[in-house]
Amino acid sequence: MIENKNLILAVVLSVAVLLGFELYFKNTRPTPPQTAETAQSAQPGQAPGQAPTGTPGRAAGTPGDAAAVPPQAPGTPAASAPDMAPQATRAEVLAATPRVTIKTPRLAGSISLRGGRLDDLILADYRETLKKNSPAITLLSPRGVKDAYFAEFGWIAAAAKAGQPAVKVPDSDTVWRASGTTLTPDTPVTLTWDNGQGLVFSRTYEIDKNFMFKITQAVANKGTRAVELFPYGLVSRQGTPKTSGFYILHEGLLGVNNGELKEVKYDEIQEQKLESSTGPGGWIGITDKYWLTALVPNKDAEVTKRYVYRKSGIIDTYQVDFLGGGVTVAPGTAGNAENRLFAGAKQVKVLDAYEESLGIQRFDLAIDWGWFYFLTRPIFYGLLWLETHVGNLGIAILLLTVGIKLAFFPLANKSYESMSKMKKLQPEMVKLRERYGDDKVKLNEEMMALYKREGTNPASGCLPILIQIPVFFALYKVLFVTIEMRHAPFYGWIQDLSAQDPTNLFTLFGMIPWAPPDVLHIGVWPLLMGISMLLQQKLNPQPTDPTQAKIMMFLPVVFTFLLAKFPAGLVIYWTWNNLLSIAQQWVIMRRMGVKV
Repeated sequence: MIENKNLILAVVLSVAVLLGFELYFKNTRPTPPQTAETAQSAQPGQAPGQAPTGTPGRAAGTPGDAAAVPPQAPGTPAASAPDMAPQATRAEVLAATPRVTIKTPRLAGSISLRGGRLDDLILADYRETLKKNSPAITLLSPRGVKDAYFAEFGWIAAAAKAGQPAVKVPDSDTVWRASGTTLTPDTPVTLTWDNGQGLVFSRTYEIDKNFMFKITQAVANKGTRAVELFPYGLVSRQGTPKTSGFYILHEGLLGVNNGELKEVKYDEIQEQKLESSTGPGGWIGITDKYWLTALVPNKDAEVTKRYVYRKSGIIDTYQVDFLGGGVTVAPGTAGNAENRLFAGAKQVKVLDAYEESLGIQRFDLAIDWGWFYFLTRPIFYGLLWLETHVGNLGIAILLLTVGIKLAFFPLANKSYESMSKMKKLQPEMVKLRERYGDDKVKLNEEMMALYKREGTNPASGCLPILIQIPVFFALYKVLFVTIEMRHAPFYGWIQDLSAQDPTNLFTLFGMIPWAPPDVLHIGVWPLLMGISMLLQQKLNPQPTDPTQAKIMMFLPVVFTFLLAKFPAGLVIYWTWNNLLSIAQQWVIMRRMGVKV
């Protein structure tokens, strides 16, 4: 009876962990900073690093234009009518403004000279689907189109003293003059604008061969009085994007401040409206499953970072921004502020390289590694290393499984030996159940005596399952969240290891032209996984109670339906792992003289 309870306990525990672990224990990252509703509203004259009156962009939390335009005057953002749904096409909006072309090995797009915004960006390396004619991924889009998404940099002037005119700073309608027509990794472009009051503003864009922009803002003061300016950067996104809907994956606003990760989902910021924190460097951005747009302030500058939301008319606007400390520019001198913007794919090695070379705090956490961070990253790098030698990530998964099995070989051996002893003792256990079936206490005593006499432990059968669970979740994370696994092929019909097996038993693998409900989607690999699980179950000690035996026999069917929705790479791993376990257990049982 005890062995049956432990067996059922192992199965229940496995299913519970499989379904619920990440739901309740997503991560153990530090508690984020407290919200500061009054951040970025201090008056001039306060310590450097604190904001003047006004905010970087009339966006969430402030009245005005939902397009994230800086205030027209400190502290007096202009009101605007509620935003209506955009009617123009993306091509029409792009053609309506003068632009500087962006051309790199991995990016294409343009910078609008009206407002100096980076609002047109396409990822040349990535397609929306596996089809050859599938369009490239569009990351950023300009104001005036559906789902506008753009980055902007600028200055906010401190409130003018009594009797002095307000300082004119460039805004969303400012038309800049460009030093060139094309931004490439070898040719930076500088935008300039004269405010007519003695201040000449310039903004220099540089781009590397991957996804990092460097933006250097400068102000030359040719006037007669000193000015104090505060640099800002923002990323604004209109419309709530469609997300994957998985709890284990964060999509929304996020950033790192003082080494601590902060994640804010779209529905959370809709309730909170505004959150802010202050600290040196760090980064703040908006992330999708595979793509990221992130502001990276100067690592030595004290900045205030905000996560903000506003609904204007029918348009939801999400914004992340930072505001730097004041820069005083005396007559005859110049001031500047240097910041960066990441806009592209969340490639692990690329993010790690930026973290190391630019000193960006914990930039790797832009990828949601999850609670098993300490396992997920090594498994990811292990798979990449194997893939470079074998040329296929699917084969790398199979080889990684063998390596994991070898690492746990001694532990699994002891467990399988104990299970073999349990299987050998089954005839004795049946006799005890027949003899003491009505006396549960006596039956348990005799069972314990039998286990002690034979030197076996009924709970040891749980061990092979339990030691696989962290690895299972870590591999699941790798396959689910890393872009390196996206559209990675295996062989045959598996052309994307990060997606579920596309075949379906209930259409006779494509022979019947109908679309069954999603719950009936059982591919070839999930079917093989279920069969392998059933075979492995046959090698284990069987419950002596008929009802429990039927429940155990039904579990492979449950797992087949459950894992059919998982990435194909994970199902391949689980199937291969089962086959290796079957081989190992079969050898041990033959060696111990147990009937197979």
